[in-house]
Amino acid sequence: MVTAVLLWITGFLIVCCVLLFARMSYEARLHAVTHSEVMMEGLPEAFDGCSIFFISDIHKRKLSNKYLQEFQGKADWVILGGDMMEKNVPLERVKENLEILSGVGQVYAVYGNHDLKADPEGLAQVLRDTGGILLRDQNIRLVRDGEEVCLTGVDQPLTKRDGYPDLPDLPDSDTKACRIVVVHDPAWIRFAPNKPDLILAGHTHGGQIRLPFFGAVRLNAFYRKYDCGWFRWYQPQSAVKLPQMLISRGFGNRRVALRLCCPAEMHLIRLKKGTADKLK
Repeated sequence: MVTAVLLWITGFLIVCCVLLFARMSYEARLHAVTHSEVMMEGLPEAFDGCSIFFISDIHKRKLSNKYLQEFQGKADWVILGGDMMEKNVPLERVKENLEILSGVGQVYAVYGNHDLKADPEGLAQVLRDTGGILLRDQNIRLVRDGEEVCLTGVDQPLTKRDGYPDLPDLPDSDTKACRIVVVHDPAWIRFAPNKPDLILAGHTHGGQIRLPFFGAVRLNAFYRKYDCGWFRWYQPQSAVKLPQMLISRGFGNRRVALRLCCPAEMHLIRLKKGTADKLK
């Protein structure tokens, strides 16, 4: 009788482990796109209703051309939040991913920490070859119907001890321009003196493994606060009343292709002119 009970318990635990592993593998391999709408007070009228396809932390994964074809014509720009590759990822795979993304829209990208450890020069060349634009502490003007939004790419320091530089200055005539910043590591907000209208970041993977009620298992205090999703804060000295930031869970995975309560994601973000009374 005791032996039968032990066998039943053992079998039950094995089944639970198999199901858990299958779920974690499924979450890590998703091609899901999270749809969001962000209200921006300073957004020019011409940009009202425009969309950004945002993806970060691809790492080793391959994008699906078949899946992303449905987003052609639905995004005005594609923004990559860094870690487009990592060590031992062939540049040919990176090129294939970038070619797929360039079919969705004009690509703008920043380096992530793993890009810098892998092959930054090769990655920069592949970006150029596929029509992408690498932003390294640079501003670029996005233009529609004579109106402009400033897109700023913040460069990733090689090590955290190197620190982040200040945001590149805008021309005097554009000091009140609507500004979108893409930066790999959201820790940048601790050093940025002036917050832009919108920040797009990655790096955290949302913790990748999250436990119910507890959250991310392997994030420090700052990243546990800013782990994934939409965030905003109020700065009395800022001209932007409600600066907003999206931290993506990322498309790829670190070390193992497993996730729990933290599925892989890409983003389609619709920009709307108006008061940022809530985040969607």
